[in-house]
Amino acid sequence: MSIEGRLQALGVTLPEAPAPAANYVPYVRVGDLLHVSGQISNDENGLIVGKLGETMDVAAGAAAARRCAINLLAQLRAALDGDLDRLVRVVKLTGFVNSTADFTDQPKVINGASDFLVEALGDAGRHARSAVSAASLPLGVAVEIEGIFQVR
Repeated sequence: MSIEGRLQALGVTLPEAPAPAANYVPYVRVGDLLHVSGQISNDENGLIVGKLGETMDVAAGAAAARRCAINLLAQLRAALDGDLDRLVRVVKLTGFVNSTADFTDQPKVINGASDFLVEALGDAGRHARSAVSAASLPLGVAVEIEGIFQVR
């Protein structure tokens, strides 16, 4: 089954890839690696804002991270001229979690993205990962995730 077909079976519609908000590009391809700039947590209703350990719980943070992964795939689709089946594998994610100083469940938050990518992509979605705390993130969003993908 195609990646688009798997997404459809999961009830996921990728949004249009957003344009950069400043002087950077949304992705850079070097050989067979595609580096995708950080995607912030947002959905069809707007920004998903909050601070883990203060205004959000782990489940809400994981849902925000899942949205970041969906946005990463939207950027990937744009970079691959609409053909997600050119994806070989997810290589690495770096997840930033807007959290309080005493919050220590950043990995559980970023699991929202990791679990979604494995669900949507199978073994090609398995990846290396970092999950780190941030005192704040742009626009007050809960999560930001960047990714490296192997493509053909």
